[in-house]
Parts: sequence; structure tokens; C-alpha cells
Amino acid sequence: MRLRRNQDVTIYGRRRGRHAPARRQRILAAALPIAVLASGCGGGDGEGESTDGQSITVWTVEDLTDRVEAQQEIVTAFSEEAGIEVELVAIAEDQLNTVLASAAAGDDLPDVIGALSLNKVNELRTDDLLDTETATALVEELGVETFSERALELTQADGEQLSVPSDGWAQMLFYRQDLFDAAGLDIPDNYDAITAAAEELNSGGRAGIVAATAPADSFTHQTFEHLALANDCQLVDDDGEVALDSDNCQESFGFYTDLIRDYSVPGNQDADTTRAAYFSGNAAMVVWSSFLLDELAGLRNDALPNCPECTDPAFLANNTGVVTGIEGPDGSEPASYGEVVSWAPLVDSNADAVSEFVNYMMSDAYLDWLAIAPEGKLPTRTGTSDDPEEYLTAWQTLQAGVDTEAPLADVYDAEVLDAVAESAQSFSRWGLEQGQGELAGAVSGQFVVSQTIADLVSAGGDVGEAVSAAAAEVQAIKDDLG
Repeated sequence: MRLRRNQDVTIYGRRRGRHAPARRQRILAAALPIAVLASGCGGGDGEGESTDGQSITVWTVEDLTDRVEAQQEIVTAFSEEAGIEVELVAIAEDQLNTVLASAAAGDDLPDVIGALSLNKVNELRTDDLLDTETATALVEELGVETFSERALELTQADGEQLSVPSDGWAQMLFYRQDLFDAAGLDIPDNYDAITAAAEELNSGGRAGIVAATAPADSFTHQTFEHLALANDCQLVDDDGEVALDSDNCQESFGFYTDLIRDYSVPGNQDADTTRAAYFSGNAAMVVWSSFLLDELAGLRNDALPNCPECTDPAFLANNTGVVTGIEGPDGSEPASYGEVVSWAPLVDSNADAVSEFVNYMMSDAYLDWLAIAPEGKLPTRTGTSDDPEEYLTAWQTLQAGVDTEAPLADVYDAEVLDAVAESAQSFSRWGLEQGQGELAGAVSGQFVVSQTIADLVSAGGDVGEAVSAAAAEVQAIKDDLG
């Protein structure tokens, strides 16, 4: 498997009081109807005394059964070593706002939340729920120099360290290297090359490309944001003003719409359907996250490659190329997109016990944490002060897969894995650098872009009018947020 990426990567570069009642009410007003509320949520006393015998509640957004079980093993080991009782509560990310609203209303918030996305971190910041003093102290104690510079930049705002970045995943364009080579096609790392390849390979019952189009799915937003950033389409400009109706954005919406309408498959597409199309050999390209790497290698029985040539389990892994950085006609440089997730200590928690717990998760248990799903847990803490690449090196040897396990290094060569990990050093995201992280989270959560893409692909219409309407929605959300 060969990976194609931009070789010249550029790195860009208080303790809050109790959350205000007005902020809390806004969370409650914005919450969805109550679904399932996890039980047993409550913080400790946070008085700074010995933590032995104390307890904390930890919420995790890593809610798949096997991952919860793995986390529980780590938590149990920590409790036995530290003498701190930990209650682990798994929350599906799409339920998090609802559960947080109920917990906030009952003064029953957890002490810390794990695997929290950048958008969610910024939402909690706006609602004064983050203990940024504890997060800052933890990063300093672990060693600022041991973290990915970009991961720290993405988890900061106004000079504050909002959370402790634990890991991340990269979004990539996967493509059939064998088909590209046979057709003499260029690497699909820019708009023109992607379109040309999609057109050339869209034949014989095979789609040129598959990518997300489902209207109420964050996967659609993520896919589009990556390609939009490639063309320097931004949600807001440097002054924080809505910029979704810029010429660059209109071009990006037009590119995405034409690409999917002309060279993809009909109907709403999501993570499952796009993966299935690529795995069956019915698509030449797919946009997916690094979580695809273990499945692509045939390590998960419920998502096995089943293309005609896939009697060889390694066929797709050996014949797939990957692009992390994509460039549009008006982009200044290739854009990489991904998610950085964090440990987020909350206000009014047992700060001492939380600090001990998060420190343990980011040091003694860090490789165990990454091993939960190494293909989608790129280390944001690359090593220690004594060995700056300790965790990054060990990550490549971690066992990936579910039903069959193998080290990533046994499936992909070091160049591929180094490039995937290094892509996290150049992640771009809407709104964060302009101080509009909460707006970006709200726009994604309300599926403004996803719905616009779905409408354009399925119903057609004028791209300019559709984008102007989407920009107006973004402005209304911004006005509502104040």
C-alpha cells in the first residue's frame, strides 16, 4: 500500500468559576428530547487532600462494547494502584448534549469526559463547564514538549489549554492504486485529479468515487469540510464573520455536488454504504477516516473486503493508495483534516483525583488506551521527555483489528504509518483558528452543510442560491449564540 501526501508539512501555530446559570439554561434549551440518561454521575470534593479513598465519575464517548470493556480494564487497574474509585459511564456522542443537560440541571456532572471531540470541547468552554486550570497543569506536568504542537494548538483558545489532547484520527482519500496505474492516472490529491480519475473509472458498474451525502449525518459534514478546506473555503473569515458564501466555498460546493452527482452511486450515502461500495470493488475511491485501516486489511469480520480479487485477504490493503493532503484550485497548500479528542476535566470536580487519573491515562496506561483502536487513535503525545518518540514508535506495533489481530506494522510499511501519524501535525478545522469553535460545533451539529449537500445532490438547483441559504443559516446560528 502506497500513501501519497504533501511532503512539506507546515506546523501552524484561569481556572473558571462555577458555570453561570444563564449558560446552563442555554444548554437545557438546546438539548434534544431526553433519550437514555446514564446512571451514577457525580463529582468529588476537589479539596486538594490525599486522593486515596476518593472517587470520581468518568464519562467516555468511546461507547462501543469492546472499547468500553477495554477501558474498564484500564480503569480497574488504576483504581487498584491509586486507591481512587472510578465509575466509568459510556455515552454515545449523539446523546452527549442531552445527558449533559440533564446532569447540569441536577448538579450531577461528571468529573472528567474522555474522547471528547474538538467541537464538543468548545461547546463546553462556551458554557463555562471546563476546568482549564487543571487541563493546563496536566499538560505542563506531562511536558508540553511531549505533545504534538498542532494538537495543543487545536485544544487552546485565548491562551487557555481547554483540555488534554489524548489521540486523534485522520481523514483520507483511499483509492485503487492498481486501477490508477493501469489507467495512467495522476495521484488524486487535488480537485482536477480527483475529477479526472472519477470520470475515467466510472464505468462497468463501478463508481468513480463514493463519499457521504446523508443529510442528518456528521460524516457528510466532515467529508465536505476536508475538501472545502483544500480550496481555502472557511466557515468564517479572520474577523469571525460568516464566509460560507465566499467564491471559494461556492466552488467547493459545486465541485462536491458535481463529483457525487456525476460519478457516484444514487441515494444517500453514509459511512457504512461508502465502505461497502469500496470493499466490494464497486468504487474506485472513497473518503473515510483512518479507522478504515484495520478493516481494509481484513481484520474485522463484520466489515470484510469482498471484491472479486479479495480471495486474497490482503488484496485491497496492498492495492490501495491514500491521500491525506488535498488541494483545491484556490487553496494555498494541501489541507489535511482530522479529529483530535481529549480528556476534559469539568468544573466543580475532584481536581486532584482527576489529575492523577488523566496523568495515568496519558503515561502508564497510554499505550493501553491507544491499543483500544490504534488505527483510529493516532498518538497526540508522541513520547516522554526522555524518549520523545516512545509512544509514536510503539503505536506502530500495537495490535489492530477485532476478530483477527495484527500489528499495523505487519500490514502497512513504516512510510505509510509515519505519514498517517504525521498528518495529525497539520490538521485544519473550521472556526478554531478564528476563535469560533462553538459556532463550528453548532453548524456541524445542526447539519447545515450536510443538508445542503444532500439537497444539491438529490434535487439539483442553483449552487449559489443553496450556498447563500446555508450561509444565512450559519449567520442565524451565530446571532443566536451571541
